[in-house]
Amino acid sequence: MRLMAFALLVAAGVLAGCQSGTDGDAGSRSRPAAVDAKRLANADAEPQNWLTHGGTYAEERFSPLAAINADTVGQLGLAWSYDLDTDRGQEATPIIVDGVLYTSTAWSKVVALDAATGRLIWSYDPEVPGRKAYDGCCDVVNRGVAVWKGKVYLGAFDGRLIALDAATGKPVWSVMTVDTKQPYTITGAPRVVKGKVLIGNGGAELGVRGYVSAYDADTGKLAWRFYTAPNPKGEPDGAASDAIFKTRAAATWGRDGAWKQTGGGGTVWDAIVYDQDLDQVLIGTGNGSPWNRRIRSGDTGDNLFLSSIVALDPETGAYRWHYQETPGESWDFTATQPIILADLDIDGQPRKVLLHAPKNGYFYVIDRKTGVPVSIDNFVPVNWADGYDPKTWRPIERPEARYELNGGDWEAMPSAFGAHNWHPMAYSPKTGLVYIPAQLMPFGYADEKNFRFVPGRWNLGSASTRNFGPRDKAGMKALKAASKGRVIAWDPKARRARFTIEHDGPGYGGLLATAGNLIFQGTPDGRFVAYRADDGGRLWSFDAQNGIIAGAVSFEIAGEQYIAVMAGLGGAYGISSPFSPVAYKRPNGRVLAFKLGGKARLPADDRTPIPARPPAEQWPAATVAQGEILYAANCGFCHGPSTFSNGVLPDLRRSPALADKATWHAVLVDGVLEDRGMIRFSQWLKPAEMEAIRAYVGHQARTLAAEEKAPAAP
Repeated sequence: MRLMAFALLVAAGVLAGCQSGTDGDAGSRSRPAAVDAKRLANADAEPQNWLTHGGTYAEERFSPLAAINADTVGQLGLAWSYDLDTDRGQEATPIIVDGVLYTSTAWSKVVALDAATGRLIWSYDPEVPGRKAYDGCCDVVNRGVAVWKGKVYLGAFDGRLIALDAATGKPVWSVMTVDTKQPYTITGAPRVVKGKVLIGNGGAELGVRGYVSAYDADTGKLAWRFYTAPNPKGEPDGAASDAIFKTRAAATWGRDGAWKQTGGGGTVWDAIVYDQDLDQVLIGTGNGSPWNRRIRSGDTGDNLFLSSIVALDPETGAYRWHYQETPGESWDFTATQPIILADLDIDGQPRKVLLHAPKNGYFYVIDRKTGVPVSIDNFVPVNWADGYDPKTWRPIERPEARYELNGGDWEAMPSAFGAHNWHPMAYSPKTGLVYIPAQLMPFGYADEKNFRFVPGRWNLGSASTRNFGPRDKAGMKALKAASKGRVIAWDPKARRARFTIEHDGPGYGGLLATAGNLIFQGTPDGRFVAYRADDGGRLWSFDAQNGIIAGAVSFEIAGEQYIAVMAGLGGAYGISSPFSPVAYKRPNGRVLAFKLGGKARLPADDRTPIPARPPAEQWPAATVAQGEILYAANCGFCHGPSTFSNGVLPDLRRSPALADKATWHAVLVDGVLEDRGMIRFSQWLKPAEMEAIRAYVGHQARTLAAEEKAPAAP
């Protein structure tokens, strides 16, 4: 019976794929996005589709399709491409339902495309105000949409949850999920569970209180909310989290501390997974606000539920259990990274577990029934702890890691960039391996003795001078040598890496595993690569002309298997890293789809170099030095440390505004580019300080101009 049902489902998907996907009179399965509870629960029986964020509720990011395999992948070619209207970061995982591809793009826009041809069916722009970009720690990205009973759900960057008609793209309802007076953002993908749309938010760096909310999928009415940090006023919220904070969690926070101003953090900005076997929702929570625990809540205290996995009742949001991976979090060691659900045979016993590889460098296998770890092992070198105590499952911290207590300026590895960040990892039941897009990037931490909360600005409580960035090419070379990226094929049963694929630098894209013994990954310099899943051998590569950081998906139409991925460099690494500088105008982002024998071609891109534009003025050395400090504090995260830009946001050394004082001040004082995300800084900087920044950038531009005129080294 299961084989017959599977055959019928495949046939239905193929027939739907032959239609436009928008014929609402051809029966319930031919209606756009006709996804219900039964289909989501049995998504693994529809390998021709990709119905939810991670493929299925287990979020393995594994495709059972195998026509594209280790033997045939050499024949893979571009089937079609669709150009987007922005060159900002693209992080979304597309959803494919019955021949239609739905995906979100930067600035929270949504497109519906014919999955066989790339033809636009409809597009939607929520018109997020450009000035809102400043509230995002990590670009104006969006990681995807959800579909349910003819609707497409979007979490918009400005905090709205929007339901769109899947046939037309027109809004059905919209609800604001955050306090608009606070610097909240949404970049994560919603999930639909039992008729409810679940969504979290971000913003802890600027100062917000984290929570996850569930809304009725039909009406947008709030069903429940669970907060991950206590109410600053010490009052109940009338929320699902009230009971556990009253009995347990509130006591883990100090009576006083900056958390009462900042909200404490713990934002649920990515991982939200439905465990249908145990009927529970699992969320991963974020870092503290500010990062520094001494400032946030005192010298001790675990600060529940920061950096934790929390299990909730899907109907009510009531607390079930939690496991805190980094107690008293003080390093931006979020636990929001993707969660994979699996059934593993461990020590001869079947166990329902979750698999997790968060920022802090440890790989967790956790029992989903109890929340008690089964095993914890570091998957990269770690210098903040010496493992975990198997009796208490608490980390054995190294004293020097508590920079907020020992007064040192300490360099962490891994660090706030994360041993593994949001980039999707994948699990293949065929190989038994978890494929982790890992990285090592150093980052400094030092106690900020005179911390003062400034609304609307980054409030970390860490003031390390190590993070100013390299001052010249030699420093850049040294930093790049210390920063590594890799794919780690982790065996969760043997508790070790089976093999590792080494990369030149960090920031590589999410992963897809397939039954064709393949894993696919994008690179920040614009390649899309296929490797053998059993040994990591490189088999195929495509030049996408733009960085690829998103995770890919696989689907099938009319018997042909496709691989699709979003191209567009951005995100935290993309806008702040200096490692892949581009001196030409990058193309806008794209949706790329591949199939065996694909013959499509990308248009030629213009690689005409953008010259450095040093101003004619000269400034005293003291003014340049002042500008260097001000640049690091106000500009470096977006425009690159020490002006070494990755090109996602403008390289200020090459900006026409740099050469003209009036234009420079029109941007920083008058905010003439606010609609593009560049807010005015006159509320924080004086005119003389803005001019000091121009002096420093001008100095760097002159150095760049001299270097680019010099003959290339042999």
